Amino acid sequence: MKIKKGDKVLVIAGKCKGEEGKVLKVDRENNKVIVEGVNMIKKHVKATAQQAGGIVSKEAPLDASNVMYLYKGKPVRIGYTVEVVDGKNVKKRIAKPSGDLID
Repeated sequence: MKIKKGDKVLVIAGKCKGEEGKVLKVDRENNKVIVEGVNMIKKHVKATAQQAGGIVSKEAPLDASNVMYLYKGKPVRIGYTVEVVDGKNVKKRIAKPSGDLID
């Protein structure tokens, strides 16, 4: 998966299309991401000794194919380049159209 925790992304499909946010969690097994402030749901929570019960708003997971990485404020596809560092191959993420290194 090319999206990582902490990336700024744009939602490109679904009911939250056009919204931007930071990735809070990545589930590689199910190909899902949780984006801060996007795809909010209401969840009924039972009261426990630590917290009060009630209705809580929280982010629901989105499919990773429905988000695009934001590079300099514009959505871009992500590719990889391989660099040799100390005799080992290291994969680096790049923004596809320009070829600029992301990290």
